[in-house]
Amino acid sequence: MAWFQGSFASNSLNRMVSVNILIPADMRLGMPKRPEKPFKTLYLLHGYTGDCTDWLTSSSIAQMSQMYDIAVVMPSGENAFYVDIERSGRRYSNYIGRELVDFTRTIFPLSRAREDTIVAGLSMGGYGALYNGMKHHDVFGHTIALSSALVVEGANEMTDEPTPMGTSRGYFEETFGDLATLMETDKNLEVLAKQVLDSGTDFPDIYFACGYNDMLVYGNRKLSAYMNSIGFNHVYEEGAGTHDFVFWDTFLKRGLDRLALVPKMEPMVPPFWVDAEKDSPNPVIP
Repeated sequence: MAWFQGSFASNSLNRMVSVNILIPADMRLGMPKRPEKPFKTLYLLHGYTGDCTDWLTSSSIAQMSQMYDIAVVMPSGENAFYVDIERSGRRYSNYIGRELVDFTRTIFPLSRAREDTIVAGLSMGGYGALYNGMKHHDVFGHTIALSSALVVEGANEMTDEPTPMGTSRGYFEETFGDLATLMETDKNLEVLAKQVLDSGTDFPDIYFACGYNDMLVYGNRKLSAYMNSIGFNHVYEEGAGTHDFVFWDTFLKRGLDRLALVPKMEPMVPPFWVDAEKDSPNPVIP
């Protein structure tokens, strides 16, 4: 496993940006040799108040990278819900769906195939995964969204008094634009899903999940019901759990398992100190 930490100049955000990248490139002694081919890639988004280190420090994403033989790119999205912010000119959606993908494909041996490119995230990042998975469905072949924070529906009722999470009407206006018309824009995922469906383009694969005891489950159920009503094919699951990494770790694996990513490797060769001809049960270490 190779772990890269770095930064580069983003034209979409007009500043230097940080990113963590896992590449399951180096096989340890005795492990089967990996076929020489580009890596499938998972672009993995954090939640509100998080950054590009969250998945590394709180989940088993390093083990998943190795298990599924998949590169993992973890950017920082601040608290911007991974959308283009008109007021400030910070284009987080363009950064996630275009610039970051192009940059990492240039630097690392990543597959350029749509079917090998996945976007996923938790909470705010779950919204960001659904939004950008549909917005940039020519780039991302698969979307995995966990406990998605589908918050736009109540945004117009927000006041200037900050919530316990530190959000206020001003924050939502800064992030999503005019709240009076927000529900009519593509930042409302129901509107975006209908636009994608009506476009007749190659359909994106979408999987999302939420815990039974998560405060966000009702919004996720509503989105799934709407998608069913318009014939937007997707997979939605619920399971035991709440808004934490125990649930996100488990259901990220479920989402990846759907894609049959486990690679077929060459057979393992016995370590050099084992005499396979004699079938010795006790290896002798030189």
